[in-house]
Amino acid sequence: MARHRQSLFDALSQGHHAVLVSVQQVQGSAPRDEGAWMAVIDDSRLINTLGGGQLEYQAIEEAQSILSLLQSSKHFQPTTKRYPLGPSLGQCCGGVVHLTYSVIAPSDLAQLQIQLAQAEPELALFGAGHVGKALVEVMSQLPWQVTWIDSRDHIFPASVPQGVKVEHSEPVAFAVDHLPEHTHVLIMSFSHAEDLDIVARCLLRSRSGFQFSSIGLIGSETKWATFQHRLLERGFTQEELNQVRCPIGLPGIEGKEPEVIAVSVVAQLLMDESRALGAVA
Repeated sequence: MARHRQSLFDALSQGHHAVLVSVQQVQGSAPRDEGAWMAVIDDSRLINTLGGGQLEYQAIEEAQSILSLLQSSKHFQPTTKRYPLGPSLGQCCGGVVHLTYSVIAPSDLAQLQIQLAQAEPELALFGAGHVGKALVEVMSQLPWQVTWIDSRDHIFPASVPQGVKVEHSEPVAFAVDHLPEHTHVLIMSFSHAEDLDIVARCLLRSRSGFQFSSIGLIGSETKWATFQHRLLERGFTQEELNQVRCPIGLPGIEGKEPEVIAVSVVAQLLMDESRALGAVA
């Protein structure tokens, strides 16, 4: 999660050492998937989770033992341990988890920032209105990288959740040109004209072979019908327009409160990302 990741980075920046415990391999059923991690800091803080229960309890004990050894020796090679999730561990998942233990120091901060961000999906959120703010609050709790973009520099709150990158862009649609491939895009600016320009910019970039994971536009079916008419006039094809989802959010979830919309949209994003990972696998 972005906030957990930032908490770990802050601890290292303050001079602390830690043991990073990561899920190296999973066979069968397990509390967390490969790539999940937690960190045990040398001041006894625990950051993130491996899913709780006996597996996490034993992992914490192992990490604390490693931290104790560091007091007499500064050298520790990463090691991997195998944990069957059966009666001996007091869990009935039935799978097997391989956990890797690595000591991390302040000097490892730059490399760790790259390592922990590599597997995280990207979201570009255009618009810092009420729904945008609600979305950022939810997304900041998830293992995603979020770039929050608006043409109005003053609109962003004074306090932004950890791990969320704020970007002022004018014209706002130009920010599309710098997005990494396979980014999920959500468009909900304060202006329909801006929304239209952002959609058009995304479609132009897609036309060149660039791949977005998804493009979502907030609005009603009527808004999207109007947008389609204008985009067709600009020379886009219906096949290109079919890349855009509007309205956004899971069907069946009622309510127009920003928080309700945010939960519905985030759930849809998670489903999109799961499908994308399944297609790659």
